[in-house]
Parts: sequence; structure tokens; C-alpha cells
Amino acid sequence: MLKQIKLSAGFGEKEARASIVKPLFERPDVEAAVRDIVEAVRQGGDKALFEYTRKFDKVSLTADTVKVTPEEFNAAYSLVESEFLGAIREAKERIRSFHARQRENSWFMVEGGAFLGQLVRPVERAGIYVPGGRAAYPSSVLMNAIPAKVAGVDEVAMVVPGATRAEVLVAAAEAGVDEVYKVGGAQAIAALAFGTESIRKVDVITGPGNIYVTLAKKMVVGSVAIDMLAGPSEVVVVADSDAKPAYVAADLLAQAEHDPDASAILITYAEEMAQKVSEAVEIQLGKLDRRDIAEKSLQENGRIFVVASLEEALRLANIIAPEHLELMVENPLEALGSIRNAGAIFLGYYTPEAVGDYIAGSNHVLPTGGTARFYSPLSVNTFLKSSSVLSFSKQALGMVANSAITIADSEGFSGHAKSVRYRTEE
Repeated sequence: MLKQIKLSAGFGEKEARASIVKPLFERPDVEAAVRDIVEAVRQGGDKALFEYTRKFDKVSLTADTVKVTPEEFNAAYSLVESEFLGAIREAKERIRSFHARQRENSWFMVEGGAFLGQLVRPVERAGIYVPGGRAAYPSSVLMNAIPAKVAGVDEVAMVVPGATRAEVLVAAAEAGVDEVYKVGGAQAIAALAFGTESIRKVDVITGPGNIYVTLAKKMVVGSVAIDMLAGPSEVVVVADSDAKPAYVAADLLAQAEHDPDASAILITYAEEMAQKVSEAVEIQLGKLDRRDIAEKSLQENGRIFVVASLEEALRLANIIAPEHLELMVENPLEALGSIRNAGAIFLGYYTPEAVGDYIAGSNHVLPTGGTARFYSPLSVNTFLKSSSVLSFSKQALGMVANSAITIADSEGFSGHAKSVRYRTEE
């Protein structure tokens, strides 16, 4: 089921990439449909938003029913178990504590009579997208909303298809979400980006979704900021001969059960590990509730790479630049020094990716499809923006005036040069 690939020592990057199935954001067939939806909502507001919701989600909404009411929030609390509420509150505090350490601060300095600095402020209004449909994702609510609140965002608006799921609404209330709307898909992204009669536009949109949601986020960049373009989820496990095959198999399957397009990859430099993990996957797959999804994912996107050494394993991991990277090796901290590209890195035999998904405190909204080469996880800074601050006295301006004038003249902007010269020749 898991395709095994042996790479010789010194394998090339091109050779490695050819063996990896990557999600594609370029989908002309889907892009045309998404562009129509986005433009229709931009032009038509609520009317288009509700028509697409009725068409795709089979839900009829009006301006009076699109927003979740206080009564619906109260009802949600009565439907969840106390154990769930306790777990959500524990996760909330751990996520808040982790993200509180991320906040970028304003700074100022005085240099040669000039006052310079950077003023950091949160955006005023953020929109978070939470997937819905057949599954509920309260963890995604926490991961998107809590960093926004830690950043100091005034208003957090959430969109989710089928927002009547009690677990999602409770998580939203616990995380401090200000508004929840019962819409999803590309039409919800357009509503957040441009605003409708019922949903005011936001400054930044975060949160993962399907290909329609991802392409819609791509199309609205410029009208709003986004966190990243997130594709199907993925994990890479680097395992040595001491790793337990059952642990490795369980983590590969935990990823594969997400989606048929998810990818689960093992990299090992112990050939016997490849065979043992394959056997463990077969055994555990039969006990998995989401077996059909996981099986298709492994058949289409699962890989086992056998390489010559730990160094080659880490080099391959950097080429893949995975969303999740597990280092199931004897000295994971030592191996960490060689990692350049990964969304989240899990060290040792007892740090499964699932703990990061739910309770560790780090964010699970991560770059996928190799974009960890240049994207970072969703963080408090996703919701912050900065302004440069400058103040020059006449004396301080005089100290840099000639250089400013020279550069302005070299670019042909005499007006720029004169705006400095007037002040220094008084």
C-alpha cells in the first residue's frame, strides 16, 4: 500500500521531488467557478451569499438568521459534555500561554538627533474560517481566534458552514469570538473580504479550507491580508532503528485519515523499519473508523523513503518542507539543528503530531505543500501590522540632507530633492 522508494547516497533534489505527490493550487477548472462566486458576492452582497449557501450547503438563510444568536450559543453549552468543556478550556489556556510569547512590540530609538521607531498595532477586524460539513473542528476555532485575541484585535468574525454544531459554537464562545455566521465556502471568503449587508468586511482572513476556500483566499489578497494558502495536510516521520513501528504507523494513519488528498511519508535509514511499519499500517488500518479515507490517502500519497543515513533523511525532509515533521530518532535535539524547512517539528518518540493538533499550545494552522520554505505557522503576528515612525530636528535633517538630495537627483525626482533643500537652506 505504501510505495517504497530507495534513494542512493547523494540523491539529487530533482530526483527526490519527482517521487513526492504535491497538492496544486493551480486548478483552472476550479478557479473559473471560484472567480464567479467571489465576483457575484462582491457585487450582489447578501443576495448572492444566500443563493450560493442554498445551492452548495442546502441551507436557506436570511439577514435575520445568518448570524448565530445568544440563544443558540446558550443552547450549545447545554449540549456538550463537561469533559469536553474542560478539555477545551485546558487547550485554550495552553494556546493562549504559547502565543502570548509571540507578540511583536513597538520600539523607538534616538540616533544623531533623529527619533526613529516602529509602531505595532493589531488589525481592527479579523475573519476566521472554520471548516464544517460532516465534521466539527472546535480545535481550529481555538487556533485561529486565540492568537487574534492575544494580538488585541477588536472584533473577530467567524464563518463556518453548518454552524449549529454545538462543539464549534462552544469553542467560539470560549475563545472570545465576537460574531459567528452560518456560511462557508468561497462565498464566505468573499463576504469577509468585501462585506455584505449582514457581514462587515475584515482586514485579515485566516483558517484552512478546501480548494474552493483556498483559491478564494488567493483571489481576495490585496483587498485583505491572508495567513497562507493551505493545501491538503501532510506529515513526514524520520525514524531510526529504535523507533517503535506501531508508533510510526499510528502517526502516518492519523494524518491519512484527514483527507484522501493528505500525504503521510516515512523516511528511514533502517531498511527493516520500512517493512515493519508497512506491516503495522496494515494491522492498524483495519481498526480505523475512517479506514476508507486513510486507505485512499496512503495509496495515492503515502511514501516510504529508505535513505543511506540520518543526514540524508534530514536533507530529504528539508526538500519536502512538510507541514508536520516528526523526528523519531535517538537525539532529536541534535537533529533539529539541521532542519530548515518545516511548519511544526515534533521531537522524540513520545511527541505525536496529534498533541500539537489539540493541546500542546502551538498552532496547528501550518504551511503545506512545500510552502514551509517561506511561510510560517499562524501566529499572533498574523494579526499585527507595523508603521514606521520618524521625527527629525532641523539639525538632524541637515546631517543627512546631502545624501538624501543626491539620491533623489540620481532618480530624477527634483521635487523630492527640493523638499529637503528648502528646509536646510532657510
